[in-house]
Amino acid sequence: MNATRKLWTWLGVICALSFAVLGWVGSEIWLAAPPIPKHIVSADGATLYSEGQVEQGQQAWLAAGGQQVGTVWGHGSYVAPDWSADWLHREALALRQIWATRSYGADYDVLPTAAKAALDAKVKEELRRNTYDAATGTITLSTDRAAAVREVAKHYRSLFGADPALDELREQYAMSRGVLPDPADLNALPAFVFWSSWAAATDRPGQAGLSYTSNWPHEPLVGNHPTAGTGIWSIASVILMIGAIAGMIWFHARHKEADDPAPPKADPLLGLKATPSMRATRKYFFVVIGLILAQVGMGVITAHYAVEGHSFFGIPLADVLPFSVSRTIHTQFAVLWIATAWLATGLYIAPAISGHEPKFQKLGVDVLFYALLFIVVGSTAMGWIGSLQHKGSDFAFWLGNQGLEFTSMGRVWQVLLFVGLLFWVFLLGRALMPALKKASESRGLIAMVFLSAMCIGAFYATSLTWGRHTHYSMIEYWRWWLVHLWVEGFFEVFATAVIALLFTRLGLIRASAANSAIVLETIVFLFGGILGTLHHLYFTGTPTFVIALGGMFSALEVVPLSMIGIEAYNNYRRSQSAPWIAAYRWPILCFIAVGFWNLVGAGLLGFSINTPLALYYMQGLNMTAAHGHAALFGVYGMLGIGLMLFCLRGLYERAAWSDAVLKPMFWTLNIGLAMMVFISLAPAGIVQAVASVSEGMWYARSPEVVHSPLMETLVWLRVPGDIVFAVGTLCLAVFGWRLLTHRRAAPEAATAVVDRAA
Repeated sequence: MNATRKLWTWLGVICALSFAVLGWVGSEIWLAAPPIPKHIVSADGATLYSEGQVEQGQQAWLAAGGQQVGTVWGHGSYVAPDWSADWLHREALALRQIWATRSYGADYDVLPTAAKAALDAKVKEELRRNTYDAATGTITLSTDRAAAVREVAKHYRSLFGADPALDELREQYAMSRGVLPDPADLNALPAFVFWSSWAAATDRPGQAGLSYTSNWPHEPLVGNHPTAGTGIWSIASVILMIGAIAGMIWFHARHKEADDPAPPKADPLLGLKATPSMRATRKYFFVVIGLILAQVGMGVITAHYAVEGHSFFGIPLADVLPFSVSRTIHTQFAVLWIATAWLATGLYIAPAISGHEPKFQKLGVDVLFYALLFIVVGSTAMGWIGSLQHKGSDFAFWLGNQGLEFTSMGRVWQVLLFVGLLFWVFLLGRALMPALKKASESRGLIAMVFLSAMCIGAFYATSLTWGRHTHYSMIEYWRWWLVHLWVEGFFEVFATAVIALLFTRLGLIRASAANSAIVLETIVFLFGGILGTLHHLYFTGTPTFVIALGGMFSALEVVPLSMIGIEAYNNYRRSQSAPWIAAYRWPILCFIAVGFWNLVGAGLLGFSINTPLALYYMQGLNMTAAHGHAALFGVYGMLGIGLMLFCLRGLYERAAWSDAVLKPMFWTLNIGLAMMVFISLAPAGIVQAVASVSEGMWYARSPEVVHSPLMETLVWLRVPGDIVFAVGTLCLAVFGWRLLTHRRAAPEAATAVVDRAA
């Protein structure tokens, strides 16, 4: 008990210090972020952009799809360009051509080498010179650079407008025509994109050769190359990771785990009688299956747009379902169905653990279900309508699609979801309270479940921290608090604690050993995970020390994954330890699959892009998509499915169970995911990485690469994996349908069994 108490103390200290540092980093980002000018003017006195247009352009871009249509500073979707890299390259070419015509009377391409070198040096000097005046809030450009800016701005107005001359390019970018019908928004958009590229190339005050984005993107024309710190901290992070893994292995070898207890002769949960609130969670799980089917369908459509742009096998589907909408639904539903599965699991196990059914608990579970359903349907419909009818930035921010990846729903829906999550914590807490008050070996596990649930509810508040006029660097800072800490942090702690609790209830592990193990695992995970959030922020207008902190702590995120193989083996051995455990074969195999994808998706693929130097060249390329698919579905998705199957096992009589459907479901989901990642996404990411290193980020994201025969072939190679994966989702749907239509209902009772491990 003393050892466990010390671990809890260490956990509290580490969390407090880590969040203090993360908060301090946020204040430094706010101070060091690229300044937003009030005016952008030419040296001859002409005004290019006036006060407020950069902010209005940011709002217009987000309303037009934002991170679902290309990226800025590397964050977003991958069919359209990274707009900051695209603008920077176009502006450098335009300026170079202006000078070539004036000085030599010829195109740059036909000039002799010496003349080209002189112009290249002049372009680099011009674009890196910082002419921002803090006293007046003005950026002053030379008349030649102003002319180049006007030329690129014209291209952007035509692209985001309705110029038919750019229809082919829009199709390559999977963009709709006329996404910004308001002339004011259309004129302001180039101001924001120019500013994002200006910050990417212009030297910080007093720091020659270092832009506000630490020289991202790679662009040889303006001298954007990795800094020395980017390389040094990458090497240091790898050394730290190797040393920490060695320490983890030494610690594991020195502290031998306690042997598992002899499994019970019969299933301890066989006599568990579901309470009314537990039975009320059934509908959550069927909605989960429906959301999975919808998410996979939208994923197929979204992937296909990478080839045809506006059509789905010749059908002009983008007229009613643009790429920005299909991708938003695909990414948003992934988070929503996983979250719903975990929320329902918490509501199911709480009365079973405590043996207590609070008054009106079923009513609360029902109210929460319909509230969440309203939020899902309402946010999806409003986002679709707002994008299709181009209702503008006010509608997009409050009701429609905010244009931010994984956090796209409008602010009204975010507030409602936050209230719903707090209500979920309340329901969970009142059901768990008797078990939390009662001294037992498993109380530490129960406390971890409840504390992580509290963090899940509370930390969703970070989605409310930015407003319409918030600096883009700060939006990214807070967005990753939500995406990384909420999804990749506290949900994982919650799920791990729940799994440990389930195994103790089955009598497969000792509660005393699980108590210490889960706290220690949480310490190791959050020690790297909290400050590891910063690896998303290397190049988003942040101070250079973010590269050091993010690189070192994100390397530590890999350390606990080094023991995944041992844990997976132990779980497999437990699944074979008694005949009755076969009833839980598929939930346990899902948990084992989580370990595999944690190692491959989060570990190998994640670390392949997380070091500063690797991410410098690969941020916003398909290697990120490979990591995202393998980690999000492979880890969190399989975990959600495993928890769902465990709960459904207790909600329906065993005669309704169909292992004949679950077996192909499990294998086709995992095999299909592996095919998708390793036959299509990862090779496409490698092709783009080569292009990024050799030519620059603009080239890796250009139609010349994205729509090259090789890349389009790799997109088509997703089809076999998609088909296999889709078969798995259909098997899951068939399994759910059989449960729904089974004639005999499970035996019901008014109360749950008393906590057996107390």
